Amino acid sequence: MDKIAILTDSCSDVPRNLLERFKIYEMALSINYKDKSYRDRIDITPEEVYENLKNEIPHTSLPTVGEMHEKLEQIIADGYNQIIIPVISSGLSGTCKAIEMVCEDFKNIKTKVIDTKNIALGSGFLSIYAAQLVEKNLNFEEIVKKVENKIENSNIYYSLQTLHYLVKGGRLGRVEGMIGSILQIKPIISCDEDGIYYTVEKVRGRKQSINKIIEIVQDKIKDKKNYYLTICHGYAQEEADKIREKMQPYIDKATIYMEGQISPALGVHTGPGLIGIGCFNFDD
Repeated sequence: MDKIAILTDSCSDVPRNLLERFKIYEMALSINYKDKSYRDRIDITPEEVYENLKNEIPHTSLPTVGEMHEKLEQIIADGYNQIIIPVISSGLSGTCKAIEMVCEDFKNIKTKVIDTKNIALGSGFLSIYAAQLVEKNLNFEEIVKKVENKIENSNIYYSLQTLHYLVKGGRLGRVEGMIGSILQIKPIISCDEDGIYYTVEKVRGRKQSINKIIEIVQDKIKDKKNYYLTICHGYAQEEADKIREKMQPYIDKATIYMEGQISPALGVHTGPGLIGIGCFNFDD
């Protein structure tokens, strides 16, 4: 009998309670300092990363080939023979290509790696959606097709305090607006159809940029019946709390609502002060 597992990566930011609720497996990326490496969210917290940024900006790396092998072997040992693997954008990370190569070593099971073309819960939404389709007893091909067809329905938008860390980490992508820093121009950042960071809009001032993101997301879900919603942040809890108050009517109607800090491996590249709001519409 076929048994389908869902596997994702830690930069897809699926909250721990939902990983457990939907039995989603996770591969941890690594945060690497000069003297030590840590597994994302396992050995290090977001707070520890932000508090140490003034001393050292670490590098991030993929799960090792050995770790990915172990994870797939664990899933097989748990009784699964089919694995659907939605992961963060291949335009931002080598995770997608790496796990595809590892899957080639597992000839006796069916696997499908899905490039979500997104990051954080913009990617994680698709793992949760896939897990819900497993619960509905859809078959492997049906789930893969539905998830791939919904990639463009998953969106997350960010406002950053500074672009300094994106530049340092080489993750600037197609984001513009560096010249506008003196004028307090705050680009609203998302992933484009290629899964690369780009500027959605340029807004003057932090407050206006956050209000604009709220407006963008509300407009996407205002007439939708079935959607997930997230408010996430990087060391900006107070602002996230205020956004929750403004978004409460939409939170109340969401099929699933998620909030919290982005993963440490993402925080390395965005720095403190990130605000993100994301939605996933799965109306058929």
